[in-house]
Amino acid sequence: MAAWRALRKAGPPPPSPCRAFACRGCQRATERGAECREAAPSRVSRFCPPRKSSHDWIGPPDKYSNLRPVHFYIPEDESPSEQKLRELRQETQAWNQQFWAKQNLTFRKEKEEFIHSRLQAKGPGLGAQSGQKATLNAEEMADFYKEFLSKNFQKHMYYNRDWYRRNFTITFFMGKVALERIWNKLRWKQRKSSI
Repeated sequence: MAAWRALRKAGPPPPSPCRAFACRGCQRATERGAECREAAPSRVSRFCPPRKSSHDWIGPPDKYSNLRPVHFYIPEDESPSEQKLRELRQETQAWNQQFWAKQNLTFRKEKEEFIHSRLQAKGPGLGAQSGQKATLNAEEMADFYKEFLSKNFQKHMYYNRDWYRRNFTITFFMGKVALERIWNKLRWKQRKSSI
């Protein structure tokens, strides 16, 4: 699958607003092998990274939310801070996936209803005379977009507030993990040089 790519050695990737792979996507590399081949098809993707993978993997967009799912790598020696960071990222990804899947479903449903009602108001024979499917122009659709955004303003405002709160928390833990790694590396070098 060309759409899948491993993240490079740039450290942990930035938080991704994607769907979590709740059951099988968050296992240690040694536990993934046979279970991936036997797993039931997922709604998002059936892909399973190679057994020896040591990176997070990003998949193609989900058909409901249009977000790219992230398959998180769990190292064998994951520290409590690294685990907390990964869990925060997974929780944010699942929350984001759920919000956008529901929002996109609502948007499509209301858009179809709007188009149908407007076309019925114009009359049933519109477009049938020329053999083309009847559609609405951009100005007519602008009315729908404006109405939809106005109706969902409060929901989007709460979403943005929560999104920023979650990302600041994740960024804080990313800094904490980075400092712990540097500190552990310095302690290891001190021990090695004192021997």
